[in-house]
Amino acid sequence: MATTHRGHIYHIAGAPLVTQAAEHLAVFPDGALVVDDEGIIQWCGDWTALPEEHAGADVVDHHGAFILPGFVDTHMHFPQVWCGDSYGGGQLLEWLDYCIFPSESKLEDPEYARIAAVEWIDRMVTAGTTNALVFGSAFPHAQDFLFEEARSRGIRLVSGTGIQTVGPDSASRLIVSEATAVEHVRNEIEKWHPLDAETRRHSLQSVSVVPRFSLAVTPTTLAALGEVYDHYRDAGVYFTSHLNENARTGTGETDTVKAQYQVNSYLDTYDGKFLPGSQVGGKSFLGPRSVMAHAVHCLDSELARMAETRTSIAHCPVSQLFLGSGTMPWKRTVAAGVNIAIGSDFGGGDEWFVPQMLNACFKVHISERTPVGIDPYPTDDQSLSLHPAELLFTGTLAGARALDLEDRTGNFDVGKEADFVILDPSHWDMYDKTLRGMHKPDDPIRARDAYLFAVIMLAREKALTGTYVRGRKLETSSSAERMGA
Repeated sequence: MATTHRGHIYHIAGAPLVTQAAEHLAVFPDGALVVDDEGIIQWCGDWTALPEEHAGADVVDHHGAFILPGFVDTHMHFPQVWCGDSYGGGQLLEWLDYCIFPSESKLEDPEYARIAAVEWIDRMVTAGTTNALVFGSAFPHAQDFLFEEARSRGIRLVSGTGIQTVGPDSASRLIVSEATAVEHVRNEIEKWHPLDAETRRHSLQSVSVVPRFSLAVTPTTLAALGEVYDHYRDAGVYFTSHLNENARTGTGETDTVKAQYQVNSYLDTYDGKFLPGSQVGGKSFLGPRSVMAHAVHCLDSELARMAETRTSIAHCPVSQLFLGSGTMPWKRTVAAGVNIAIGSDFGGGDEWFVPQMLNACFKVHISERTPVGIDPYPTDDQSLSLHPAELLFTGTLAGARALDLEDRTGNFDVGKEADFVILDPSHWDMYDKTLRGMHKPDDPIRARDAYLFAVIMLAREKALTGTYVRGRKLETSSSAERMGA
């Protein structure tokens, strides 16, 4: 027996580029989403046009609420679950040294790690994050807890042990030998990744190879991890790391990586060209299941290479504001043909709710300026006002594309798995009254777009009343479980 969810539906239909999102925006103010018992979408459209074959389905009436595709967060840090708004007195590298490495080391305690895993999945559910690419803990037992919790709760998740083979004293408990790093990655893939093609078609959890960033490993580490990744690449294993996040002159991450490796670009270190002079030293990690976080300070050649290999970017505007990293150049990146998905970078960011990341995304790009070093009065203004459909795309379908799951999820096309969220304005008075009382332009398209913009920009977690994966409503743990009672 199928179930029909009735409500105000928005999604980006088909498989457009972000620049085509407005043309593919599907809106059904009184809509119907029909989901079968296997959690597969059978139909989506106007309630009044519901086909006769679905007339007998059970109806869940989300009266006055919005039904949107589940949110996809393509960059977040599990061992930073309690690190939001940590004060380090500086930018990225200081923040890591004073705040993050010591905090992540606490997951060495198995009980602390178990509670952290429960809390992490709870937060995903309450934020409507139906799928996420998650930087994992350095400790395999913590990763086991995370995967076990994700599997028991029925949420989508890609994660991998965070690998560090070099680093400062503050990271000493997170650092392992290169042999141990390879062992951890192989074991995690064999234990948690769906290696069989048929199993992979239905699995909700997968594994990623995750070197923390190029400064946390060595050329030898990258070569060894590249061999592991190359061995499992055809089995759908993922890769993720940080790229060009912070470029403070002389002491920032980007300059430090290039100086330490003596390479032409930061991306070269992930493209197998990590020997001096950007000589090839191993396998490339780039490809359609690879996601580079931040990409704020990329060269044109780096953007072109990511587009060529179908490597995606996790854009993290909230985190970039918090750490003073700058703004990923939207126009340049889109023009290069790189897929941009949204990321929280929690705990560099302090938001879990994807609509609030999209809120920040709109604000930073309408205020975007030409990078330092270029004439302060350029003719090619970098600012732009992102269309609300582009925002919705970035938080949903673009994330599914980044995770190579666009054939399974990301929108409400028939045949896909039904991942969706319910936003109910009646659960937050200000949201409800604003949407009811706002000015609506006479032009129907402008009115449609203005309303969706308000739906996204004003949304808060308190209005989210349901998170569904494959048509099944997810639940949080009890408070007793969360606190380990």
